[in-house]
Amino acid sequence: MVTRADYHPAMTTETLREEARDLLDDLVELRRTLHQWPELGNHLPVTRETVLGALEGLPLDLTLHETTSGIAAMLTGGKPGPTILLRGDMDALPMPEDTGLDFSSRNEGTMHACGHDTHTAMLVGAARLLSTRAADLSGRVLFMFQPGEEGYAGARYMLEEGILNVGPHALDGSPSPVTGAFAMHISSAAPVGFVSTRPGPCMASSDTMSIVVTGRGGHASEPHRALDPIPVACEIVQALQTMVTRTIDVFNPTIVTVARIIAGTTTNVIPETAEIQGTIRAVSESTRRKVHDGIRRVAEGVAAAHDATVEVNVALGYPVTVNSAAFTEFSMGVARDLVGADKMIRLPNPVMGAEDFSYVIEAVPGTMMFLGATPLDRNAATAAPNHSNRVFFDESAMVDGTAIYTAVAMRHLGLQ
Repeated sequence: MVTRADYHPAMTTETLREEARDLLDDLVELRRTLHQWPELGNHLPVTRETVLGALEGLPLDLTLHETTSGIAAMLTGGKPGPTILLRGDMDALPMPEDTGLDFSSRNEGTMHACGHDTHTAMLVGAARLLSTRAADLSGRVLFMFQPGEEGYAGARYMLEEGILNVGPHALDGSPSPVTGAFAMHISSAAPVGFVSTRPGPCMASSDTMSIVVTGRGGHASEPHRALDPIPVACEIVQALQTMVTRTIDVFNPTIVTVARIIAGTTTNVIPETAEIQGTIRAVSESTRRKVHDGIRRVAEGVAAAHDATVEVNVALGYPVTVNSAAFTEFSMGVARDLVGADKMIRLPNPVMGAEDFSYVIEAVPGTMMFLGATPLDRNAATAAPNHSNRVFFDESAMVDGTAIYTAVAMRHLGLQ
């Protein structure tokens, strides 16, 4: 991999940003089209056709994945070398939109509230900029247009279908493995113009829990003749919070959030069961395993104390997103040259959200980077967050995002 000492960023920084700025109108148009027609999950037929239309005419070898609507688009450089993967996710969220924007969602109950429409547009922009430089690239760029990030593990499906099995370089048949992976995520938590990331754990794992407490149903006026599961469930909820604060290292943290309790049908019936549902977040595999064991121990112990029974199910979600130290320092250097040292923020702590890009960078060294997109005249601390029905992104952020995608690939492949 090219080191920072091997290139002269001043030669490319302003050129790249100007070229990205020249693309902005097209990228805004593409983003707004995607925003108006959001789709959920791993099968995004309209989105896929829109992206394919935006890539038309570029010198890309396209592979349309079969298990999902994923698109793998390979740009082959004019010189031998490795392959770098650039990823953009394409799916939306099952929620209403209340932004009032002229290009609001036309699919009722579906919204691009996490900015994946901008990721897709920026990756198309990077494909256009890199295509003009293909002859000078020492290696290849693999553009990963991925569905199903919002809980559907689209990245895992694309990996299972072989996206990393890229084969040799077409120029001379030399090995050209994927040696780096890079993704950006737009964020309302920072002003436009700022980018941020950190080496090591960058985003949390995301697992779900279901705890079903079983007692004995009965008349609400005679609790002594029943075994009420509701107070047992409430005690489990409280005990879980104590378990977290008293058994988990505060510097290797976890979050256990009970988000739903389901019990009962009416006011004069003690139900037989009560169900607790929630999410578990951690930033290391050791804490992740420890909290899973702790949830089972606490639930079973509290239930046993009340002579109730309990069934605990922990469903594994996305793993911890762990940024490669070397590749992240490299990527931060690229971004610093583009946006300025004062706007490249090294995060002190991981973000407790989760990402299925984690699967990709378990397989190859890589980095997830965050792109600030709150307008400068708004307070990022109080702006509607990602996943809000009122979230708003400054589309000019796509200039920096497109330029960073492009520059990371260029420098990884030896082009100054």
